[in-house]
Amino acid sequence: MENLNKKIVAILATNGFEESELREPKKALEEAGAEVHIVSLESGEIKGWSDGNWSTSYKVDKTLSEVSQNDYNALMLPGGQINPDLLRKDKKAVDFVKSFFENHKPVAAICHAPWLLAEAGVLEGRKITSYSSIKTDMINAGANWVDEEVVVDSGLVTSRSPEDLPAFNAKLVEEVYEGKHEAQTA
Repeated sequence: MENLNKKIVAILATNGFEESELREPKKALEEAGAEVHIVSLESGEIKGWSDGNWSTSYKVDKTLSEVSQNDYNALMLPGGQINPDLLRKDKKAVDFVKSFFENHKPVAAICHAPWLLAEAGVLEGRKITSYSSIKTDMINAGANWVDEEVVVDSGLVTSRSPEDLPAFNAKLVEEVYEGKHEAQTA
């Protein structure tokens, strides 16, 4: 198993994230030795979504105004419908996501989270997957969308839904361990 000691990973989320898609990757990263920060729009707590209802609250470690990609080795984006839809309307959140791509750092996005990637304009020519209902959005953003459990493209890890979490988490840990990636050649 990879040792992520000294690696720091940001999980960007706000209210309405799919709880398992934050909880499980966070746990996998921490078990591998990484330090994980939940980064959000505001301080305090954010509330998850599970089985059609609000669920557990999680403490926000840092706000977007307190951090930059320089503070992190990688970025993880949980899905849920509400969470990425709120985040993609926030310029700071979109710029934060974009900065990881500009610096060739690993980014992982699951379920509806690729909406944020589309908003950041980083999907052109990339092979990805996502929740099936946003497939057209991903194709329109220039992605090569495939229906697979987990897809890795130059440090970008994507998966479709909570059912894919075991494969997603394994690839997330692997990509964080490997670190920086070469710029994608068009």
